[in-house]
Amino acid sequence: MRKQIILALLLTSSFNFAQEIKSSTVQDSVQNVKDIQEVLIKAQRKKQFVDKAVYSFDEEALKKARYANDLLQTLPELQFDPISSSISSIKGGKFLLLINGVESTELQARGIRPANVVRVEYYDNPPTRWANRADTVVNIITKNPEVGFAAGTSVSTALTTGFVNGQAYANYTNGRNNLGLEYSINLRDYDNRIVNRIYDYTLQNSHYNTNENKKDHFGYTYQDVALRYTNSLSDNYVFQAKFSMNIYNDFSKGNGESIFTKDNTTEQHGTSQYSGKKYNPPTLDLYFSKKLSKKDEISFNIVGSAYTSKSFEVGKEWVIGSGNIVFDNDMNLDAKQKSIVGEVAYTHDFKAGKLSTGYRIDNNSVNNTLENLAGNFDFSVNYLTQYLYSEFAGKSKKLMYRLGLGVTNINNKTATANDDDWTITPKIILGYELKKNHSLRLTSSYTPYSPGSTALSPNINQVVPNIVSTGNPYLTIQKAWNNNLNYSYNNKFFDFNANIFYNYIDNAINSIYVLYNNNTQYALTYENTKYSSRTGIQLTGSVKPFGNRLLVIKANIYPTMQRVKANSGALLKNNYFGNNFTISSEYKNLSLTYMFNIPVYTLSGAFLNTNENQNHIFINYKLKDWTFTTGMYWLGMPSRYKTKTLDESLVNYSGVTNIYNNKNMFILGIGYDFAKGKKNEINRKLYNNPAPAITF
Repeated sequence: MRKQIILALLLTSSFNFAQEIKSSTVQDSVQNVKDIQEVLIKAQRKKQFVDKAVYSFDEEALKKARYANDLLQTLPELQFDPISSSISSIKGGKFLLLINGVESTELQARGIRPANVVRVEYYDNPPTRWANRADTVVNIITKNPEVGFAAGTSVSTALTTGFVNGQAYANYTNGRNNLGLEYSINLRDYDNRIVNRIYDYTLQNSHYNTNENKKDHFGYTYQDVALRYTNSLSDNYVFQAKFSMNIYNDFSKGNGESIFTKDNTTEQHGTSQYSGKKYNPPTLDLYFSKKLSKKDEISFNIVGSAYTSKSFEVGKEWVIGSGNIVFDNDMNLDAKQKSIVGEVAYTHDFKAGKLSTGYRIDNNSVNNTLENLAGNFDFSVNYLTQYLYSEFAGKSKKLMYRLGLGVTNINNKTATANDDDWTITPKIILGYELKKNHSLRLTSSYTPYSPGSTALSPNINQVVPNIVSTGNPYLTIQKAWNNNLNYSYNNKFFDFNANIFYNYIDNAINSIYVLYNNNTQYALTYENTKYSSRTGIQLTGSVKPFGNRLLVIKANIYPTMQRVKANSGALLKNNYFGNNFTISSEYKNLSLTYMFNIPVYTLSGAFLNTNENQNHIFINYKLKDWTFTTGMYWLGMPSRYKTKTLDESLVNYSGVTNIYNNKNMFILGIGYDFAKGKKNEINRKLYNNPAPAITF
């Protein structure tokens, strides 16, 4: 840990040192977006706009990359996540990938040869049509469409435990028609997870303490299958139909021992637990876009899904000496869901900028049927969200701006409550180019958020003796006011972003322990607090000491203050110094990457949780159409997760989970890709998803 802290300080110093390095004399190749549609950029440069940064790539980067995904990893705020085998943002949050404006997957990007990539657009402030979907949007722009075929497959696996990531894809283009098929699987099967849980509380004038140690066998399998058909005519129309299934199941089965103390009496208890869930939502996504004129375009999108997710839990706790049962839990949940999302959008290009306006409606109906030893419960909730929006983006000399105004209606209807809320949702983004490679941006937005099905459901879930969990059907909408002031600077050696942020949520939904069932139990439930806030500064970027990929240091540092004002009047506080670092090196066809962080506690409801620890090293070697990968994850440590309650909580809880299967986990991987031509270039404007599956 001491070595990691020293290395973190050295990396921070590198940022300051790199600021003194003289800027490259290469002229900016990204002057006007329309001017470079069919031009292959020869210099690696960045151009900052009000809501995005545009990156181009030099010949060296294009030669070293085997497919477009490799280019994404060169962006200062993106990195390869070796655990999920996917691209992620070093800042965290949801990530959405587009290809020529069309919602895509990383498997599709693997079918694009690097030489066909014109530029990459990185949105840290996604436009309205994407803002409800992701925190970060990346759009890969390619050259003219060609007829051809692309396919590939890859797999990486641990040699001593159940860890497998696999992918396969195929795309065929002929004239206006494109057909694509994709499949991915993430499998985990671990038999050495150790969990320690401690509950300490006072109930009816008696003091209770439970200290449990448990070893369990757990795992999950996530499979994603998609079939896509596209018919398009350049500068005229696009039609796309996509059918996908996200097949998921998990399990956990373990046994343990618990020391149960009531006042001065102590008992040795045995515990057992078995749980699991599964769902496979089919989704149909239909999209149509039509050019009405050179300056006008209209787009339609409809997405639908209907399925049932199933979850179960079985748990027991007994006195080892007598065999008397002190806790019994046998629970089954069936959640039937029907989701439909529809959107229409219209855009018009003016000389001064671009106008976008649209309407989206999202309806999600959930019917929960719960059976447990406390009885049978049926709970239904219907979520309806309507959003009417309009925004204008333009530029006046050095001032860039994007002004948006919308109206959001959220209607949540249950058997006991009906929350109907209309909210004006403005958004403003102002950007100013201070001088070459220096820019300043201000962002402010106001957005309502709906509570989830679990938070609203009154279903009772047995946790441990004397403690249950349940939702609150009377929760109301929470509303967030988000503000950011961002400074950006870049040159050949350095890419730096400093973001001062202040986020305020009115009626913030927060979990809390309360007395329950005539003060005979505690319940973990939810309430609308008075407010919550996050304030801090986030420093992100990369340093290239040699001006190339021979050595790249990426860092994300974000000291943050969290505050929650509970209805009781208590002010809950938490301060942390978030961080994660990546050091990489590329030489010819060989690349080496090391990732690490120092975990910190963040406030989430009634609990403080640490983020997942990182200490990973992996190597890639590329030989023609083949890629060979090896590495070791969680060097010298298991993956570790810690949770504890605040001092103000009625129930004091602490938990530590260690997955020892992951310690020094050695990985081998192989991949093969080939392509002839690529898919038709289309420009999809709308992107929607149905609601996620409901479980306990």
